[in-house]
This record gives sequence, structure tokens and C-alpha cells, in this order.
Amino acid sequence: MISSNDFRTGTTIELDGAVWRVVEFLHVKPGKGSAFVRTKLKNAKNGSQVERTFRAGEMLPQAILEKRAMQHTYKDAEDFVFMDMETYEEARLSPAQIGDRVKYLKEEMEVNVLSWNNEIIDVDLPNAVVLEVTQTDPGVKGDTATGGTKPAIVETGAQVMVPLFITVGERIKIDTRNDSYLGREN
Repeated sequence: MISSNDFRTGTTIELDGAVWRVVEFLHVKPGKGSAFVRTKLKNAKNGSQVERTFRAGEMLPQAILEKRAMQHTYKDAEDFVFMDMETYEEARLSPAQIGDRVKYLKEEMEVNVLSWNNEIIDVDLPNAVVLEVTQTDPGVKGDTATGGTKPAIVETGAQVMVPLFITVGERIKIDTRNDSYLGREN
């Protein structure tokens, strides 16, 4: 059990039979009446968001999530197959379970898989991945004065905005949280 006074960003709670992650919270102490906590919660499974208000000190069940390191081994039809690095057990996840982060997932990549009550609810990719550029327009000499960008397609099929000097075949580092170019990989 966790008190609503102990809410922090990233805290997970069980509510209405689902796991919710605290995205925002605000402790309010009005001049009249009792204190309360206003929160914005995100469903860990489907990503929907809801705003809820709790009494200050209200006790709620805390969701205990199990984090396991798994490796993406191969893709079977539509499903992605992951192998537990300790027990060598396999788990199959659909693209809907992984979400929009599937565009950066490649074979042999290690990820953290979050499960609750032996049910996989989320996949955490590394904050940065290194991928090879497979398609982009050639940069024109002299176009770099303004620091412009152009679209590039990487080996997983994702589209990223890169500087004009990036060419096909280069390996670049991409931030998976905001889809931004971080630099070239040596």
C-alpha cells in the first residue's frame, strides 16, 4: 500500500484492476477543507490517460512491476519474439503491445520487459539506439550554412530528421524518446 502523499512521477498503482503510472501530481492544501492530491495517470497497458483526485493520505495498492532483461531474437509473422537472458524462455509480443517504439526495434537488441502478475505490460527500449541510414537525399554542397535537416530512413524503417551532411550507409545514434538525431556513430 502507498499513501497518496507519497506519489511521485513514475510511481505505479493498481486502480480498477489495471496498472496506472503517475505522470503528474499536485498536492493542494486549500484554505478551507481538507488537502487533496490532483494527479494525471497513464494506463501502463494501453496508454490512455485520466485525471483523478485523491484525498491526502488515502492508501492505494502499489503495483509491483517485475523488470527482466530480454533480447529480441526474431520476428515470427506479426509477432516479435523475445528471449529471457537468464532462463532462455521465449515471449511473443504483438506490435500493439510494444507500441510506436517498434520502429526502433531490431534483432539482437536487449530491452527491459515490464510485467505485472505474469502479464507483460510494457517494453522499455534503450534511450539511444545506433542504426544505419538506408535511404536519404544527397546533401548539396554549400547547403549547411543554416544547419538544415532532411528526412532519412533507417534500417528498421523509421524516419528521422538528420543534418544535411548524413549520407546512405552511415551509422547514426537516435534518441528513442523523442525521435531526434544525436550524432554519428564511430
